[in-house]
Amino acid sequence: MKSSDDWVCPVFLKIGLVSLCIGLTSLRSGHAEESGGTDAGGSAVPSQRALNYPQFSWDRIPRYMHVRKARSFTDHEVQYLSKFPLITFEKANGHLDHGSVEAGTLVAARAVKAINPKATILYYRNVMVHYGGYEADDQLGRIFGAFLRDRSGRTSLVRGRVEAYDLSNAELRSWWANSCRTMTQSPDIDGVFLDGNVKAIEPAYLVKEIGLAKKQQTIAGYHELISETRQAIGPEKLMLANLLRARFDDAGLEYLKNFDGSYLENFFHNVGDADYEQYVARGIDAFQTAARQGKIIAFTCGLATANRKAADSNDLGIDEAHASVQTMDQARQGLVYPLAIFLVCAERYSYFRVHEGYSANESDRWMRWFPEYDRPLGPPDGPASREGSVYRRKFRHASVMVDIKNRKADIRWTNPQGKQ
Repeated sequence: MKSSDDWVCPVFLKIGLVSLCIGLTSLRSGHAEESGGTDAGGSAVPSQRALNYPQFSWDRIPRYMHVRKARSFTDHEVQYLSKFPLITFEKANGHLDHGSVEAGTLVAARAVKAINPKATILYYRNVMVHYGGYEADDQLGRIFGAFLRDRSGRTSLVRGRVEAYDLSNAELRSWWANSCRTMTQSPDIDGVFLDGNVKAIEPAYLVKEIGLAKKQQTIAGYHELISETRQAIGPEKLMLANLLRARFDDAGLEYLKNFDGSYLENFFHNVGDADYEQYVARGIDAFQTAARQGKIIAFTCGLATANRKAADSNDLGIDEAHASVQTMDQARQGLVYPLAIFLVCAERYSYFRVHEGYSANESDRWMRWFPEYDRPLGPPDGPASREGSVYRRKFRHASVMVDIKNRKADIRWTNPQGKQ
């Protein structure tokens, strides 16, 4: 064979090869416009990962679902779940009917994919907090020193009642990563949702209980765990983390290297010396930056008034409030502000969820459907503009304004013909 220096490809053949590559890429992704390049908002789309990313469309508000139910979902609930392009089945899912969280998650995932094979489904694991009900726990009991201990030897350190993993323990990390590999070997599981990241890397979390040296070891172990998990599940499976927070030096962007995206919660709970406006502005910047880099963003927010901690949250403000509202009118009033924030930030592969909690055990409020979800949205004209505390952005069928100083928002919708 001649070397590349000796052989010149004819122009017509080059054109044919390029066309063939483009065609194959379009067929593999199922959406030629999602296979790479830049979207209407100016965000970079990672073509090498687009094949594995969730479906996305600007036609309506792109939606995310994050839910758990101790027993099986009903047929009606599965039909509802099948509407979502991106779903995380949370801890304790299906374990009462199927014997373990793993089995319950697989049953739910298969039921959804029987209706919507294109749904992207993530398996939940907490990197820091030990929640029971997993089949993998049978092996955990054989790992010496799996849990962190305080100075008196107590292991129930999270909220005073739940164990926390000692991430400096290499055997513990291997067990954790292998449990994710086992689940993602199923074609019905498209990746892993990693929760508890903020607890792991926040320097002040549990430092009083375990000491500074052990906390530093835990942080180092966390970073090892992330690398080991990525290696365990392989590059074709997704890794999303509950990670982006304005509380960090670079709002969590500095930790996203090994992840395909981030879940966002507690967006409106300012911590430390930051005031509300400063904190939310940092969160918006982080959301916009990650989304424009092509990261998947799952933005979630409660319907409760902003800047409120959950009852069992610690003073560090890590956990989010999940208050309920009684009427649909109250819910719609609570929708506008977080939805406007989302629309100001969203790019391709950004998804929205507003909710009253993650549990589907008590009521059907997790299935609340707003009229706004059926309105045509259309792509954005470009990125949002900012003047002081006010952000504005236009979509084909909506105009958005957010004032984070006064905590006000307005979304003006048009019909497909552009009339008010």
